[in-house]
Amino acid sequence: MRTKTTSPPFTRAELTSLSNDIRLACMRISRRVRFESDREMAPHQFSVLCRLEDTPRTNSELAEIERVSAPSMKRTTASLVEGGYVSRADDPTDGRQVILSLTAEGRKAVGRIRRHRDEWMISRLEHLTDDERDLLRRAAAVLAKVASE
Repeated sequence: MRTKTTSPPFTRAELTSLSNDIRLACMRISRRVRFESDREMAPHQFSVLCRLEDTPRTNSELAEIERVSAPSMKRTTASLVEGGYVSRADDPTDGRQVILSLTAEGRKAVGRIRRHRDEWMISRLEHLTDDERDLLRRAAAVLAKVASE
């Protein structure tokens, strides 16, 4: 393990290799936790529910946040409305817009899916040593820093 004071700096090739390894590991974990921990709804639908958790939004706001087309977002939210997870209301300031909000069932689904995802991850972490879990705790803080920059 390198330390800041005793190890030489990483070469560009070493940084490239580390970057690739971390990116692939994060993608694999993300994919597995999304697809193996819940079967209730598609990942993109769950993402929209999470975006509505704190505040109601319009389809165009959601499309921009999720970086998808407006027609694609309308299809997604229509299926969530049909499933009882999201409600629609006319925008009081702009008659052309619809405000989307989580229903009580939508809030329950967010909690349920999050619990399933946490349970999936916990089941993997339980098989690690205390040292490995401690290393992951420290790595999580570093990865959060990388993600925020």
